[in-house]
Amino acid sequence: MYSSIKGEIQRIIASEHARQLALARAATARYDTQQQAQALALQQTAIGASASVGGASVAPPSQYTGVVGIAMRYLGVPYVWGGSTPRGFDCSGFVAYVFAQIGVSLPHSSYAMFGMGTPVSIGELQPGDLVFFTGASHMGIYIGGGQFIHSPHTGDVVKISSLSGYYSSNFAGGRRV
Repeated sequence: MYSSIKGEIQRIIASEHARQLALARAATARYDTQQQAQALALQQTAIGASASVGGASVAPPSQYTGVVGIAMRYLGVPYVWGGSTPRGFDCSGFVAYVFAQIGVSLPHSSYAMFGMGTPVSIGELQPGDLVFFTGASHMGIYIGGGQFIHSPHTGDVVKISSLSGYYSSNFAGGRRV
């Protein structure tokens, strides 16, 4: 029985690892596509053309979309309560560390970050926006495609999760810093 349970646990761990790798590949592809579209929109704007795709205006790029690529580097780093380095992160330590890589100083507190920047509804989120859950007691970085990257809790690692299900029902708000 022990051998059977041990084998099942290993299968579940391998399955979750494969799922996280697939999510990371998909997110990276979306990020690359978005960066190309934004570069094209900026190029069209620079030459005086109307930046449009299929007749719809293209919004100017979000100021901090680059944090998504940086955040992806830390997939798999373990959760550590109070952690703020690649040896281990808690949710706000992860976000503060990632933004510090682009020169943006944020406090190591999800509650403090929830009061910063501009409020953004779930339907208006752009990659690089901060997302908050359960009264701002948890947070992450929106990466696009209805997904965000975060350091969830003890025993887990930095990973990508969907804004559906549990997280949509506990969504406290988004902020654009």
